Amino acid sequence: MMAGMSMSWRDLHSTAVVADAHNDLLCAVVARPTTEWSDYFRREWLPQLRAGGVTLQVLPVFIDETFQPEGALRQTIRMIECARQITADNADDVTLCLTATDIDEALSVGRIALVLALESAPGVGEDIELFRILHTLGVRIVSIAHFGRTALADGSGEDATGSSLTSVGVEAVALLEELGVLFDVSHLGAAGVSHVLNIATRPLIATHSSARALRDHHRNLTDEHILGIAGTGGVVCVNFFAPFLAADGATLDHVVDHIEHIVALAGVRAVGLGPDFVKQVLAETQPAWCEHAPVRLLGTSLTYLEGLEGPAGLPLVTERLVARGWAEDDIRAVLGGNVLRLFRDHFGPA
Repeated sequence: MMAGMSMSWRDLHSTAVVADAHNDLLCAVVARPTTEWSDYFRREWLPQLRAGGVTLQVLPVFIDETFQPEGALRQTIRMIECARQITADNADDVTLCLTATDIDEALSVGRIALVLALESAPGVGEDIELFRILHTLGVRIVSIAHFGRTALADGSGEDATGSSLTSVGVEAVALLEELGVLFDVSHLGAAGVSHVLNIATRPLIATHSSARALRDHHRNLTDEHILGIAGTGGVVCVNFFAPFLAADGATLDHVVDHIEHIVALAGVRAVGLGPDFVKQVLAETQPAWCEHAPVRLLGTSLTYLEGLEGPAGLPLVTERLVARGWAEDDIRAVLGGNVLRLFRDHFGPA
């Protein structure tokens, strides 16, 4: 136990709110027959979430290129229904939360609070009024680009274009703010992030982005953008994907380095966790013959942090923060307190 700590790191982790702002597990669940969704989630993912101490889990709705463009909206709705079904059939353990009150009630009885997010929203295209329907179905966080170009904005893989949001993208930001949906800048191109910072009137979130000052990768945020997000009252959730943390040989210490950089820059209230655990998801959804497709997409090696390949490894982050002498309250803030505060304060219209 560290000097000044009132409990062990294990006890600290087990009593903290642990919020994972980005886990693509829904992609692995929905890939199975409908009749297997709930059992597969209960067998494969629930034990991992419990082992990691996860109490608040954002579930991205990510639409694989296989379904784009014609089937993107159908798959979006199917994935939302998947989340609703696994919640209904595992009601003792998880709750699909639409409001801050839902989250608090779930946490109070020991259930994992699940929150739906759209990642790049390819099923919407230019028909942004669909965001109203998707909000009604439970979506509470939205991003509008991935690596490539959409009708609303360019993703980070298109940074060379220097493109801001399209006119419809600007309308989308205003509509999402009206609905009380959090806007997610992760994956958005650098010029797009700057554009959003200029027009946003509500807090922003980066659900899974790290610091470009430590690793110069287009998927990471510049110091200027980190400060901008913090200035809105938002949170930057650090990505654990190894190639985004270091050029090679990334470790748990690199995760903490990125956390500490953001804290030093923008304050401890501006940081959360967005691990982006994809190892199991890709292993179970990518056919063997195209196993290297994600490498071509990212333009980098597909590698993972030892011990942090999935949510069960999250207590290691707490252990390392304690080892570096962090204060208990600050650790709790980073593990999930900051994300919970953001959700409590900004789910729903202003």
